[in-house]
Amino acid sequence: MIALTPEAAAQIAEFERFYVEMTRPQALRNLGHALAEASLIIVNAPERGLPAPRPYPELAVLELSWLKRGRYWIAYDASVPIIAGVFFETSAIPGRAG
Repeated sequence: MIALTPEAAAQIAEFERFYVEMTRPQALRNLGHALAEASLIIVNAPERGLPAPRPYPELAVLELSWLKRGRYWIAYDASVPIIAGVFFETSAIPGRAG
């Protein structure tokens, strides 16, 4: 997996803690697979990212790229490369309108 910002690392740790507490091993595996797939895309084909998650076009102002892997939206900076955020598809993403 590629590098994570402190914010992304905290988000992932929170998902992992929740999945362990709720005894959701498959969800934990799915998160790992999503992050691994996203890392490969970010390194090998960073242009595949979107300017914002489709449901939240207003997030384009963050100037990050976004991938949907599994049930997660993953924000990244392709120039570094680094994962900047990981959000469950139904999460309230910070900074989005509405």
